Order: sequence, then structure tokens, then C-alpha cells
Amino acid sequence: MGTISPKTHLPGTQHLAAFLVSLVVVIIVAALGGIASADAAAEYGKLAQPGWAPPSYLFGPVWSGLYLLMAVAAWLVWREGPRWTNPAIIAYGLQLALNLLWSPLFFGLGWRGLALVDIVLLDVAVAATLALFWKVHRTAAVMLLPYFAWILFATALNYSVWSLNS
Repeated sequence: MGTISPKTHLPGTQHLAAFLVSLVVVIIVAALGGIASADAAAEYGKLAQPGWAPPSYLFGPVWSGLYLLMAVAAWLVWREGPRWTNPAIIAYGLQLALNLLWSPLFFGLGWRGLALVDIVLLDVAVAATLALFWKVHRTAAVMLLPYFAWILFATALNYSVWSLNS
């Protein structure tokens, strides 16, 4: 069925510690992205945007929910084992790094074309992560679907903003 034997699960207190680490990692990524885009709302509002672009106040709540889902999904896969050598966890780490890179590129440096390259790579990395999560823990993979949908939308938005402001 594509899952690993329950015997690899961690004992109760280690479950909680692993979950907290997963949560802290996405909080750090979110915080660093937030620092890179601290003045993003004002700057984003000044850019030419497609008519279907959401208002800037929507991004914070959406990303908060997505990061929580990502943390839980990663934790579910992590606890199945193996830990650091698990291709699903490695792919998750890669996509998280690409996610982290996007805000400084798009907002901090204003390099929207390079941010577009980054987010396309992120799309591929998340698709790979989803496929690998599916093999380990299907619920975890399903939890990444809203994130995948959002970044695909963000890719289209990044392209539109870049092309309208080039």
C-alpha cells in the first residue's frame, strides 16, 4: 500500500519533539520570508498586476495555513523513517529551500524574472515531494495539495507581474 511498517514509528515524546522541530523549521522559513518581504504589501500594491491578482492582505493567512499543513505532512513522513536518508524528506528540504529563496528574489531584490525561475523549480520540487510523500504516507501527500495548487497559482501570478512590469 506504499507505507512503511508501523514498527519504525517513534515513541510518544519523540513524536512531539519531531513535530515541534517540523513546525519550527517552517516558522523559520516563514519568518525569513517575511523579513525579506517586510515592505512587500506597499511594493506589491504599486506593481502592475493582472485583474485576477488577490489583495496583498490575503497572502499572510493563506501562507500560515499552508505552512502548518506542510509541517504536519513532513512530520508524518519523518516519523515513518528512515529519517535523513529518506528521499521524501530530502525532496521536502529542497523545496523548502526554494520556497525560502523566492521572497528575497521577488520582493527584497526585485529580481522577478529570477524569482520566476525559482518558483518554476519549486513547482517541480513540490511535485516530486508529493510523489515521494505518496509512497510513504498518503495523508501527508494529500496535505501538500493545497500548497501545490497555491504555488502553481503563484507561478502564474509571478509570471504576470514580471511581464507587466518588465
